[in-house]
Amino acid sequence: MKILALDLGDRWTGSAISDGLGITARPYETVATKELEAFLKKALSEEPIETIVVGYPKTMKGTESEQTKKVVAQKEELEKLFPKVKWVLWDERLSSKRAAAVKKAKTKEAKLRSHSLAAASILQVYLEYLSASRTSAE
Repeated sequence: MKILALDLGDRWTGSAISDGLGITARPYETVATKELEAFLKKALSEEPIETIVVGYPKTMKGTESEQTKKVVAQKEELEKLFPKVKWVLWDERLSSKRAAAVKKAKTKEAKLRSHSLAAASILQVYLEYLSASRTSAE
């Protein structure tokens, strides 16, 4: 089974997907946020996805911003539409790769790809957390 990650934005949403063993993350697609429901239907029909991780944009102080509230509301709506999938909010505050990818993007294509790179960064940290949790439980 695979894990999908979403970096939800007002206009664009980046996605990333894990390998079947849950070891590595790779950028998947960047889609217009208004087309997210259709994208998820397609992805869930094509890939054996059991969990969707959503980047949770808390402030550096750990509080919720307006963007945080939007992301939580959007995740809750998606959860209702796709109840068979496990949904996880994952803190994305220290995703330095995300900030670097967005800063360096010069072309429209690179800027779009930066959203899926951000999702891959979020997913990789989540996969490392799962791996460490399994190791400490043994």
